[in-house]
Amino acid sequence: MIEESRMSVYQFSAPLLDGQALGLDSFEGQVLLIVNTASKCGFTPQYAGLEELYRAYKDRGLTVLGFPSNQFGAQEPGTEAEIGAFCEKNYGVTFPVFSKIDVNGPQAHPLYGFLKRSKPGIFGFLGTGAIRWNFTKFLIDRKGAVIRRYAPSTKPASLAPAIEELLKSQ
Repeated sequence: MIEESRMSVYQFSAPLLDGQALGLDSFEGQVLLIVNTASKCGFTPQYAGLEELYRAYKDRGLTVLGFPSNQFGAQEPGTEAEIGAFCEKNYGVTFPVFSKIDVNGPQAHPLYGFLKRSKPGIFGFLGTGAIRWNFTKFLIDRKGAVIRRYAPSTKPASLAPAIEELLKSQ
């Protein structure tokens, strides 16, 4: 096992909506915004803001990664095909969207275990670091380190200054 302090998001992989496995090491050197998403959530319109960030900064090295999860109010009940069609039709999503995963509990994807340990959030003192709802966001620097965790209510546009900083500082 790699020592936790030396780990990065690049050690993980996950299947995309089409089932094809993708290693996060393919994004090495980029700034990443990792978000757990859902299609039937009050925050679902954030897909538009995430896509705007992606389009505004992708040529400078930002990639947004969406990880659908059905763990909060069963707000992502669809199949991978339905999720992809929904994202494209309603929000014109072009950033990578992965297959549905768990972000909490015993079946949580290992990436989310790493993200939660790296930035446990407001309830981190309880030791769980649990994701509290859809659209929790993690900002990752070009070296794969978790820089900041943002609440579901944080609008994507408000992350632009932090993204700008990471894009120019490395």
